[in-house]
Formats: sequence, structure tokens, C-alpha cells
Amino acid sequence: MKCPVIDISNKKVGDIDLDEAIFGAPARPDILSRAVNWQLAKRQAGTHKTKQRAEVTGSTAKPFNQKGTGRARQGDKKAPHHRSGGVAFGPLPRSHAHGLTKKVRRLALKTALSAKQADGKLIVLDEAKSKTSKTTDLAKQVKKLGWESVLVIDGAEVDANFGLAARNIKGIDVLPSQGANVYDILRRDTLVLTKDAVEKLVERLK
Repeated sequence: MKCPVIDISNKKVGDIDLDEAIFGAPARPDILSRAVNWQLAKRQAGTHKTKQRAEVTGSTAKPFNQKGTGRARQGDKKAPHHRSGGVAFGPLPRSHAHGLTKKVRRLALKTALSAKQADGKLIVLDEAKSKTSKTTDLAKQVKKLGWESVLVIDGAEVDANFGLAARNIKGIDVLPSQGANVYDILRRDTLVLTKDAVEKLVERLK
């Protein structure tokens, strides 16, 4: 499929053929959901923790005699049913990550790219480079382009000046092609790929 290529000044500089298998995949919301859940589960810290009975500070002495008081027998004051006692079956530090096969991950990335293309929210940029690292210079160009919520994916490496200039602009994320992922593509309204990024993504997903 044909797609126009623009430069940073929003002028058309040519066309590019997008691979139908990668940028024309059918919609699969279920696959996208699985990929996003997998990514967010890996990010989750899992550091929640409560003190169990053995970890609570306090005496281990028996609070009163086993028999003769008319009260229920007690071993110590650190039992979960006592005030200031340990927590029964509380959370422990753990990893929330779960597996997702490479085949599904690859399909999810293809689906995310295709969804942006189908919605008309995929832009191919000649190159993402900036002469200076000043945020103000790039911000003016971004305003002319009408980019408010955008993910820019470059080739193997992001241009140093462009990366520095873009990092202080609200609503713009910049990633190298190797860092392209489903969550970041979906969380931004517009997806901008450089010609190098298109080439690298096709190599990666073929």
C-alpha cells in the first residue's frame, strides 16, 4: 500500500510502499489486550508486603493460663485475631509477570501498526533529525504539524539533537525501532515512523 512521506516542515517528499502483511493486518482487539496486559504486568513492582505472625514485634509469652480462666486459649498476642497482631494470608513480594509467546507478541505489534494505518493516524517521516537540541525550535515545528499526542519511532538509533529537543515537549515520545511496543503505540493518538523505522520494523516482523 502507498503512503506519502513528509519532512519535518510538513512538505511531501515522496511515497513509500508499506508491507500489506505488517501494515494491513485485520483488527484483533483481543490480541492487543493480551499484549498490553503482559507489558503492564511486567512493570508492576510487586513490592507489597504485610507482617506475618512471626514478624510482629512482641512477647511470645502465653498471655494467661491454658485452663481455669473461662476464656478461649491463646498462644501469644501476635496472633492475627489480636489487635496489633500479624496479618493472616497477607501479600508478599512477588513478580506479576506472565508469559506471552513470541508469535502472539509479533502479531500484536503488527495489529497495533495496522490499526494506526487503518485509522489514518500513521505518518511516515523522511527523517527525524534536528539541527539543534533546543526544545523551542522543535516545538514550533511540532505545533505547525498539529502533533499533540504522538509517538515518533526512528531507526536503529534516535538522533541525539532530536531526542534532547523532544523530551521536554508534552505529549511526544521518541523511541528507536527496537523499542517499538504495543502499549506505547496505542497510548498516543498519532504514530510517526521514519523511513528507517519502517525498514527496521519490516525486518523485525517478517
